[in-house]
Amino acid sequence: MRIIDAHHHVWDLSVRDQDWITGPELAPLRRDFSLADLKPEARASGVRSTVLVQTVTVAAETPEFLALADGSDLVAGVVGWTDLTAPDVAATLAALREMPGGDRLVGIRHQVQGEADPQWLLRPDVQRGLAAVAAAGLAYDLLVLPHQLPAAARAAELLPHLTFVLDHLGKPPIAAGPPEPWAEGVQALAALPNTVCKLSGMVTEAAWDSWTAEDLRPYARTVLDAFGPGRLMFGSDWPVCRLAATYGEVVEAARQVTDGLSPDERADVFGATAARVYGI
Repeated sequence: MRIIDAHHHVWDLSVRDQDWITGPELAPLRRDFSLADLKPEARASGVRSTVLVQTVTVAAETPEFLALADGSDLVAGVVGWTDLTAPDVAATLAALREMPGGDRLVGIRHQVQGEADPQWLLRPDVQRGLAAVAAAGLAYDLLVLPHQLPAAARAAELLPHLTFVLDHLGKPPIAAGPPEPWAEGVQALAALPNTVCKLSGMVTEAAWDSWTAEDLRPYARTVLDAFGPGRLMFGSDWPVCRLAATYGEVVEAARQVTDGLSPDERADVFGATAARVYGI
């Protein structure tokens, strides 16, 4: 099965610090990770193409990622960052489209998980920015914590023409459990037709040194039941996943937790959903 990896990152610390990499537990990530590092691992796991996702709230990162994609036979799409609260969001998105690799821009993301206001997505200035993302024909990646899922659902309800892509299943507490109220929030979001979900980030929400596919299965089953395979897409979250698993182990875990699906349903999860949502 040839796969689209709908979620990975790269960074070069000589170009820009990744200020979120703090503490000894994240020390393995404090090094450069490039497309040259990723490519052999991805190809070995049958990955055909990928989506490169922003990591920092710095405007210069997105043009850099677009240029990387423009010169790559692996990166088919870029989910970038722009200040959604700025009054000129539409003009900024149009300018990005004109840059080298601008045709690879497929979505926008902001680290909502770091916002203190649980209603941040519902602020009028943010709603205006999200409307500009929709008008540009882009998707919006949701990086939220479980307590922010109700606001995410309300935002999706208010903007029915924008596709919201839930990253990392909404970060369920796999290591700590139990799944409620995460599951309730996911189900409410999934009830809206303009939402999809990434089957990504599970291994780093589980116990890093002892997780098994069976630990992940109840959470994967929740999003499969809520969204259905046609609204679910695989993502590796490389290199962050390396804290708990190799690239190949992440792919294999995703295969195991979807082992009850039909071939067509698995094709949706491992490629067709990402291709449709991101226009790959």
